[in-house]
Amino acid sequence: MTALDSEREAIERGEVAPAFELPGTDGETHALADLDDHEAVLVVFTCNHCPYAKAKFDPLNELAADYDDLAVVGINSNDSEEYPDDSFEKMVELVEDGTIAYDAYLRDESQEVARAYGAVCTPDPFLLENDDGEFRLAYHGRIDDAMSPDEEPETFEMRDIVEDLLAGEEITREFRPSRGCNIKWKDGSVRPE
Repeated sequence: MTALDSEREAIERGEVAPAFELPGTDGETHALADLDDHEAVLVVFTCNHCPYAKAKFDPLNELAADYDDLAVVGINSNDSEEYPDDSFEKMVELVEDGTIAYDAYLRDESQEVARAYGAVCTPDPFLLENDDGEFRLAYHGRIDDAMSPDEEPETFEMRDIVEDLLAGEEITREFRPSRGCNIKWKDGSVRPE
């Protein structure tokens, strides 16, 4: 397991977020544009097996449950042939047993969405603001200050940032990288091209 920090080379604050249309564990296809009834969308590149990602399941479930104006969308881009624990079937199992309770858990089989966002690790969170039906990056960074799967967080930074965003405040916090296992690229690389 390699622990990577998310990078500054990802999409930047204010930039229009790349559109996506991906299959979900609920049997439906989900597009970013379909979420325009929410004030914000938290897109988190994640997976089923990484201990860093698993440590954030509960905080993300809580965000999804606590804010009606926020959609929490997990996207699994890992190569499931080399890492069968990240298969779509396992994703469905985690949703059905309640381990994952996001607004949507989607499969990025082609890995194009992860590359478009500049995601590198699991979890890698991107908070998007709805700007008259166009989603723009408001914040890219960690969920909380627990940087190891075994640590208990002391500050829930993403929750504070979500609350500020939903209150109409400008997000000025500096990028604080998330940490996790590298996305399992099909070409075997560690970082996106």
